[in-house]
Amino acid sequence: MDAGDIAGLIAAGAFLMLVLVLAVPILKLGRTIDATTHAINDVVDRTGPLLTNVNTTVENVNTALTQTQVTLDGVNLQLAKVDTMTEHAQNITANVANLVTVVSAAAANPLVKVASFGYGLRKAAAARRSAEDEREVRAAIKQRRKAAR
Repeated sequence: MDAGDIAGLIAAGAFLMLVLVLAVPILKLGRTIDATTHAINDVVDRTGPLLTNVNTTVENVNTALTQTQVTLDGVNLQLAKVDTMTEHAQNITANVANLVTVVSAAAANPLVKVASFGYGLRKAAAARRSAEDEREVRAAIKQRRKAAR
């Protein structure tokens, strides 16, 4: 065995040691990849039913939205009827207000005349009473003056 053969054996041994040292991490990496593959498969298996549930939920939401739209259409129809009734009530109120104005104008003129007549009558009666009282006072003053002379 010469030096070249020994160097070849040492190189082969070193290469074998390198392969053995690298085999351990490669085997561990293989296990990690297997575990990752298993985890991904579990996620895929669990995602299917989840997506089915999401689809069912979306269908239920769409059904609820359709029912809500039908309900809103009914409410809008009823609001249109209420608007019509409100319009009629507004017209009736305007007509009653006009009627009250006409009746007030018709009744107010005679009432003002009666009130004015009553006021004038009271003033005249008060003036007459005041004039009588004044005449009596003047007569009394005249008698006092005559008596004092």
